[in-house]
Amino acid sequence: MILENLTEVPSTDPSNLLRLRDSVYSADLFITAVAHLDLFSWLDKNPADLQEVCSSLQIEERPTDVMLTLFKSLDLIEEKEDLYHPTELSKDHLIESSPWFLGPYISSLEGRPTCDEMLKVLKTGKPANWGAKKDEKEWSLAMEDDKFAEAFTEGMDSRGAYLAPVLAKTIDLSGYSRLLDIAGASGIYSSAIVSQQPHLTASILEKPPVDRIAKRSINKRKMSDKIGVISGDMFKDEFPGGFDLHLFSNVLHDWDIKEVKTLLGNSYRSLNPGGRIMIHDAHLNAEKNGPLSVAEYSVLLMFSTEGRCYSISEMEGMLDETGFSEIKQIPTVADRSVITAEKLV
Repeated sequence: MILENLTEVPSTDPSNLLRLRDSVYSADLFITAVAHLDLFSWLDKNPADLQEVCSSLQIEERPTDVMLTLFKSLDLIEEKEDLYHPTELSKDHLIESSPWFLGPYISSLEGRPTCDEMLKVLKTGKPANWGAKKDEKEWSLAMEDDKFAEAFTEGMDSRGAYLAPVLAKTIDLSGYSRLLDIAGASGIYSSAIVSQQPHLTASILEKPPVDRIAKRSINKRKMSDKIGVISGDMFKDEFPGGFDLHLFSNVLHDWDIKEVKTLLGNSYRSLNPGGRIMIHDAHLNAEKNGPLSVAEYSVLLMFSTEGRCYSISEMEGMLDETGFSEIKQIPTVADRSVITAEKLV
């Protein structure tokens, strides 16, 4: 069932339901760190920074960053002068020399197939196949298949039915007129924004086959007079000009830092002077030690895509480096937020 009235929100809060789904791989990462890496015993003897953890344990930076962020959020490790140390909780229960060591109990699950896949992601830095299925492709390639793209986009649309109306209520866009929704999938976020701020028109930039899915969704919501679809590849094509708003909703978290910078640069070049970029996502705090739900979600993204959740400070740094200014972060719902920035010239 597709939600047509995008000005309504439910009377109940499904945040815990979203978290159950989004945290699905965090336990497997914990088991892998204990059983395969003995991470906490190693850190107890070798306090280290990110690069040393990677080089010593022969694991890659992107998944290691996600792993350390999760364990900071769980109060299992802490940073002191840029070095990671086990906390008292870990010293009691996750270090082999402790009489209360839980390693054998945790390691009894090390044979889970997902733990094997998790170790491979840590060692290669490359995502696993979607859902860790042997007969499935990694996410970015699977999205080129019509059937997978249809099911995945429907799933993201169902989540957006809760998140999108809140985003639309949160931001004041009274001074703008044309919105480009980059990799906007079904268009639910731009549809919600235009429904609640009807002075706006919007276009969704998507590549096949999702562009066709977007057109159908917009028609079902009776929004085709206000929202169009532009077929294009956000990495291969320059963004179309003439827009004073750019929206990345749940997009940047699918990509590594190099690709995120590429997308931000494309946005800055094509956005009208005086325009605004909006990055709607699950963001970690500036210290990268929470919220726990976002750290858990980042594990899913690290495992299944080329990306992860980025912190407020990381996004501020990349936006500033690109040329954007007036950077602000506004909480929305379910540990999501929108980061906005301006192109002043």
